[in-house]
Amino acid sequence: MALFRRGAKDIAPDDITEAEAEVEAPDEDVVQAPARTRGPWDVDEVEDELARVDLGALRVPGIPGMELRMEIDKATEVVSAASVSIDGSQLQLQAYAAPRTDGIWDEIREEIAASVVQQGGSVDDLPGPFGRELLARLPVRTAEGRTGHRPARFLGVDGPRWFVRGVITGKAAVEPAAAAVLEQVFGGVVVIRGTEAHAPRDLLGLRLPGPASAPVEEEAPAAPSFDPLTRGPEITEIR
Repeated sequence: MALFRRGAKDIAPDDITEAEAEVEAPDEDVVQAPARTRGPWDVDEVEDELARVDLGALRVPGIPGMELRMEIDKATEVVSAASVSIDGSQLQLQAYAAPRTDGIWDEIREEIAASVVQQGGSVDDLPGPFGRELLARLPVRTAEGRTGHRPARFLGVDGPRWFVRGVITGKAAVEPAAAAVLEQVFGGVVVIRGTEAHAPRDLLGLRLPGPASAPVEEEAPAAPSFDPLTRGPEITEIR
């Protein structure tokens, strides 16, 4: 499902693999944006000393007991997303280029909602701690071969020439107490947009911050072809 680049080819579940991550570093450019009271933050807005893992365009705060995974497109070997797992819930993070003037979350929210409905799911557009968000119920195949629904929260924040999307799944998608720690991670993310020219909706580059072991090959579970939520083989690091 192409949520960002119209007409772009979707990434199939078995085209994604995962590898692990580790540790921190640089900073860069920014354009004026309305003042925000909470993150995700631009690198020029941050003065705290919170320890964060440097993933290139994103710096992600470390939480005790969390697992950090990097999702990699096997066809291009490009790191496409970072995923934080805590206590059975997940937060997927991606950063995109955005225009200098207008945010893109309103438009992207409509596209995600339309795609969810088209695939047989349902979605509500609700106020949340980071502004408007989507609570989706995604169609999945159960072990008995029936169609069930899997909840997911789609978060979005527009920054100076960038946009960050988060997707929360697992019990944190519906339980506020479980969501609190992942919301803390999302709100503590720092974006390094860089000075490079990017078309709006271009994925901002992520990287593995340290040497990663070879992926452990194991069969990925069946899941809907919904790019924010599918996973492949992985190795995990407990932090």
